[in-house]
Amino acid sequence: MLRTHTCGELKVSDKDKTVAICGWVSTIRDHGGVLFIDLRDRYGITQVLFNPKIDKLLHDEAQKLGNEYVIRIKGIVKERPQGTENKNISTGGIEIEASRLEVLNSAEPPIFEISDDSALSEDLRYKYRYLDLRRPRMQKSMLFRHKFFKATRDYMEGHDFMDVETPILTKSTPEGARDYLVPSRLAQGKFFALPQSPQLFKQILMVGGIDRYFQIAKCFRDEDLRADRQPEFTQLDIEMSFIEEEDIFSLIEGLLLKVFRDTLKVNLEIPFPRLSYAEAIKRFGTDKPDIRFGLELTDLTEIAGDCDFKVFKDASAAGIVKGLAIKDKGSFSRSRIDSLTEYVKTLGAKGLAYFKVENNKLTGPIAKFFDDQVQKAIMDKTGASDGDILFFIADEAKRANYILDDLRRKLAAEEKLIDKSIFKFLWITEFPLFAYNAEEKRWESEHHPFTAPHSDDIKGMEENLGRIRSRSYDIVLNGTEIGSGSIRIHNQDLQKRIFKIIGIDDASAEKKFGFLTKAFKYGAPPHGGIALGLDRLIAIITGCDSIRDVIAFPKTQRAVCMLTDAPSEVEKEQLNELGLKISAGSGPAIGGKK
Repeated sequence: MLRTHTCGELKVSDKDKTVAICGWVSTIRDHGGVLFIDLRDRYGITQVLFNPKIDKLLHDEAQKLGNEYVIRIKGIVKERPQGTENKNISTGGIEIEASRLEVLNSAEPPIFEISDDSALSEDLRYKYRYLDLRRPRMQKSMLFRHKFFKATRDYMEGHDFMDVETPILTKSTPEGARDYLVPSRLAQGKFFALPQSPQLFKQILMVGGIDRYFQIAKCFRDEDLRADRQPEFTQLDIEMSFIEEEDIFSLIEGLLLKVFRDTLKVNLEIPFPRLSYAEAIKRFGTDKPDIRFGLELTDLTEIAGDCDFKVFKDASAAGIVKGLAIKDKGSFSRSRIDSLTEYVKTLGAKGLAYFKVENNKLTGPIAKFFDDQVQKAIMDKTGASDGDILFFIADEAKRANYILDDLRRKLAAEEKLIDKSIFKFLWITEFPLFAYNAEEKRWESEHHPFTAPHSDDIKGMEENLGRIRSRSYDIVLNGTEIGSGSIRIHNQDLQKRIFKIIGIDDASAEKKFGFLTKAFKYGAPPHGGIALGLDRLIAIITGCDSIRDVIAFPKTQRAVCMLTDAPSEVEKEQLNELGLKISAGSGPAIGGKK
């Protein structure tokens, strides 16, 4: 080995030992002729001393070093003089008195400083990712990700799960997002798809008797990107046979309990709260509420019908009137209220109604339209008291809930109501099974077509599609969905009914999903599963604003790899082998034809 110790390993107990360490030159300091070098590797930093009074030639050689040179040092461990210790690092009590220096590789001056204090653009960081990865924050992120994955695998194996790899080259199937397609050289004109998830394969594994499957799986979706999305991402994929929802819930709660203990020394409170989809929308306006703070929403639709304010009265007949109460504390000036009004208009609101509560009465521009009885009903319903301010949106239900969810989060952040040191999980259950696509005038699956309907809703299902509950569930952390799953359909007759409702006839079902439906004919057990988005979960836990900060080689928001300059053009000969021709302005065409 080139080294006897790492740069984060040596302690005062190692003094007088002859050691060898390797790493990158982090800083060089000349203190009155004595040269100090901080040598850095993944494990930490060790101070190295070059004293010209001990070895003038070695000291002179060390003066030629530059930042990020890769070097090997041999020397004797010395205890630092009293008063010069560095208590911020694990090796702060020692230094190495160098007796030998070997330059393993020189380095050009780095494009940016290798420190967390550097203000860097994302494009620069990703183009020089090998430098960015040396920064302490990125080293910490990568180590945390490794520990998270290890704790996850240990837990899953301890619960009798089998790690099974599923194909990366597979069949294109409709799963809600656009597939990445891979042309076949041997079957020109036909394409593989990169998997959006291992959904169909993990169900087949259940038919195959695997019983408990998991995989830390790469998944691919060709969709517009945000801070929490990447074209390729990593999920913990799980499927189990002979189970119900609570089996999934307790499994995942136990996993997260272990992972948080192992990686953060944090104890979570389990079981996590459960909310039905309908209850979540009613109380928070969203199916992924942040429950680290209050500000729950109140529906005043019925009460609003008795007032003389036309906007509320009209909304009570065709939509909803809904809002929240928050302590004023003198912070809601007219200018701030006007600013909030303009803000919600950018979200699609027509306006923002408000009241202030003073001496047990509602005040404000529209208060005169509400008699004493209606005012009392509003205060009773919202739980408002003197000093509170109430904000309301009157609109169709979906838009009003969307706006109020955003406004609730904004107010909580501005009023500093969020404790960012805590982690609040909850389960959202009983999502709608179907969603109506108004543009195409048809019903489609809310989750995916293999999600089982609630057993109480199966009878007469086709008569009231908008009210059918599913056996699907999401897990939410601090207002972000981090996982989704469902109990699956395992009966082929019920599966055919679902296909028919969403417009997939027998021939189309055979073409798209035939390998799965055929498997169901040979005895499929009841089964269900879940997938956790690990990139997103780890980003939240580590306090990163973007999942790109917890991925070694991410893509930009333009889905570009700055490091490798991908995607890139390919040689014409490669296209010819695939039977493809690039048609200007229209993307690739097969056989030279559009």
